[in-house]
Amino acid sequence: MPHTIDYYFTPISPWTYLGHDRFTRIAQAAGARINVLPVDLGGKVFPVSGGLPLAKRAPQRQAYRLVELARFSAFHGVPLTPHPKFFPVPPDDAARLIITVARHDGADAAMALTSAVTRATWAEERSIADPAELAAMLAALGLPAQRLAESQSADVQARFEANTQQAIDAGVFGAPSYVVDGELFWGQDRLDFVERRLARG
Repeated sequence: MPHTIDYYFTPISPWTYLGHDRFTRIAQAAGARINVLPVDLGGKVFPVSGGLPLAKRAPQRQAYRLVELARFSAFHGVPLTPHPKFFPVPPDDAARLIITVARHDGADAAMALTSAVTRATWAEERSIADPAELAAMLAALGLPAQRLAESQSADVQARFEANTQQAIDAGVFGAPSYVVDGELFWGQDRLDFVERRLARG
């Protein structure tokens, strides 16, 4: 049986961005099924797991974060702007759009959109809180324009909240997190372990 991976993330996270395309390749190579699960990390997960928004972290933690972003960007050859023009911005509209695309167009389309959304912030100086930018991303991927309006429904918001509670119940406390057949891996720097876990069968 193919593996199932619950993929928990917020689309504003630079770590989600740095790991996303590599994670996609690893999962595809293993024939794994991905549940694409954007969550409300800052609003709901952090308060129950001890996490802090970036601005509230100690200065030395903020400084080291920039060092690590540069390291991983260079190591994986993934371009990253450490101080992007549109960060932070509210990620919820982008998260709901990804949920909507996953529901109507499938996990592969949602993964492609997640790649575009994360790249927009961290490499392209675009705002993922701007509906016009989100519409442009849909168009570039050949996805239906009406997904943007559909993403504002109460049903999608309920799914977003359910994803978030599912993450909390699974012990998730940061993004990205990957749960492979019930086993939790936190952070794009754990993708080697994810790959090994998938290879074990």
